[in-house]
Amino acid sequence: MNQASSPVFPVTDRVREALAVTLRGCEELIPESDWVQKLARAEVSQTPLRIKLGLDPTAPDIHIGHTVVLNKMRQLQDLGHQVIFLIGDFTSLIGDPSGRNSTRPPLTPEQIKANAETYYRQASLVLDPEKTEIRYNSEWCLPLGSMGMIQLAAKYTVARMMERNDFHDRFKAGNPISVHEFLYPLMQGYDSVALKSDLELGGTDQKFNLLMGRHLQAEYGQEPQCILTMPLLEGLDGVEKMSKSKNNYIGITEDANTMFAKVLSISDALMWRWYTLLSFCSLADIEALKAEVLAGRNPKEAKVMLAKEITTRFHSKAAAESAEQDFINRSRGGIPDEIEEQAIALTDGSIGIAALLKQAGLAASIGEGNRLIDGGGVRVDGGVVSDKGMRLDRGTYVVQVGKRKFKRLSLV
Repeated sequence: MNQASSPVFPVTDRVREALAVTLRGCEELIPESDWVQKLARAEVSQTPLRIKLGLDPTAPDIHIGHTVVLNKMRQLQDLGHQVIFLIGDFTSLIGDPSGRNSTRPPLTPEQIKANAETYYRQASLVLDPEKTEIRYNSEWCLPLGSMGMIQLAAKYTVARMMERNDFHDRFKAGNPISVHEFLYPLMQGYDSVALKSDLELGGTDQKFNLLMGRHLQAEYGQEPQCILTMPLLEGLDGVEKMSKSKNNYIGITEDANTMFAKVLSISDALMWRWYTLLSFCSLADIEALKAEVLAGRNPKEAKVMLAKEITTRFHSKAAAESAEQDFINRSRGGIPDEIEEQAIALTDGSIGIAALLKQAGLAASIGEGNRLIDGGGVRVDGGVVSDKGMRLDRGTYVVQVGKRKFKRLSLV
């Protein structure tokens, strides 16, 4: 925003509150002074700001790490601004090179279509669907055509493109960079031109692409957007960023009991970071809760509150309360109210416990079943199995492996 030619709008208490909401948990706001003036102008004119988040449907499901930016979108949406959920169906054909040390294989149109079908449905668990504008960037990228693409490419230099860390590192290491990868940040930046966005959100790994939007908007004579980067959420291990490949994630479509238990499994230190990035509690309430814990309140109580909030968001209040009770039952060695049932036909009137675990799908092999028994991880009707030679006759038994696997087995 050119302050020399633009009027300066008054910064009221409401603007300061909106700025505080914007800054909560964020990594970087560029430039903050411009965003303050955009907020002030919006208050005076009563015109909502246009806030954009672009996601490429590279996988069919999203985990709660992805919802960090969605939560920020919802907070800004609740302030009355217009949020735009942009599905990058065109840019997915290119493949985002961000953070890559090799060329990313582009998705097929069929893969993109299949993934996009579930993306918005899942995002709607966080965003208010009635106040969300959903767009696909093929709307303006396809009509751009080859002539428009060449004109767009003329607005950025190769030297500037090579300043990007992943391109620079790959070039220095002698790893190939395909020319089409240069088009990705250009097309993402062009999205901001097409949507006339005031603010674009993204993870810290998207900073180069977000800045490209500012550059191209200026090139096209528009007021440049501000950019807001959000940190990448650490997963259940508290070390690596949340990722399905690292198996340290919570999928937002996972069942309520699993989701609740996984939140409770995180460390006390990680809990506070998750509160900041994932909870809708006010910062004042979080600080008050933290003070209570420092004064002696059991931190598990705070973690239960977080687990219930997250589980309620993606399921329901009733499901969260049921998940809490289920966790209590399991912690006390109790049996959940609802568990999977399976009938198993016996050939000689009884079956060894390790063989039963394998046949019921609770262990991959008889050997693994024996190892689970040796480790004290197998219970039958609540009692720990210590004898690997144990055999079960015809009847119905509740078999538990570890803390979370239960089955009611009818041996017939």
